[in-house]
Parts: sequence; structure tokens; C-alpha cells
Amino acid sequence: MDIKSGFLSELNFIQLAAPDVSNNDAFVFDKMYPVAKYVYQNASDFSVASNILLVVIFALSIVVYNLGFAKKLKFWQNIVIYFFLFVGCIFLTFFATYLPVVEGLLIIALVLIMYKIGLRRDKKAQTV
Repeated sequence: MDIKSGFLSELNFIQLAAPDVSNNDAFVFDKMYPVAKYVYQNASDFSVASNILLVVIFALSIVVYNLGFAKKLKFWQNIVIYFFLFVGCIFLTFFATYLPVVEGLLIIALVLIMYKIGLRRDKKAQTV
């Protein structure tokens, strides 16, 4: 056995031992969380899917902000807050494909909604 045939048989062994990455889309979609996977599979293009994900994250961030942290502010102050919230959501969109950002925002929104409902019930009970 000469060097060339020994080298080629070694390469064939390495190719057989390597994982099959011929279907990269399936590999990537398996790593995504459910909301991001749904958006990316049903959108017409990846750029459209990322824009949809950005809008969903921004909308949920607005809901969470208004439920938990918002106070009465002037109009221009709200514009500044929403601008920086949007900039932060751009960064969160990058993380949302492989981390449960949307799912976390949904859970936070549900917890804050339950808290607000309980707070209203307590205030009604105290006034009666």
C-alpha cells in the first residue's frame, strides 16, 4: 500500500465519521425556539422573518413596559423611551433566534397582567 492510497482511505474514514451537514436548514431550525421557528418557517424570506420577529419583540416590550414600569410622562419623554426600547429590541432580535426571548416576554407579560388584576381586586376590596 503506497502513501497516496493510505491517505485517501484515511480521508474516506474522516468523511464517514463526520456529521451530515448537508441539510443545514433542518439543523438550524432544530436549534430555534418555537416562536422564532414558526416565524422563520412561514415567512417568505429570512429578512421578512427577522422584521416580523423584531415587530413582535418590540410590541411585547411595549406591553411589558406599560404594564410594569411606565409612569405618566411628557410626550417627548415617551418618544425617547420608545426609541431606546426599539434600539434594544434590535439587539434582542439577534438573540431571539436561538434564545427564548419572545417566550420570556410573553411569560413576563402574563405575570404582570395577573399582578395588575390582583392589585385592582385588592384596591376594590379596600374601598368597599
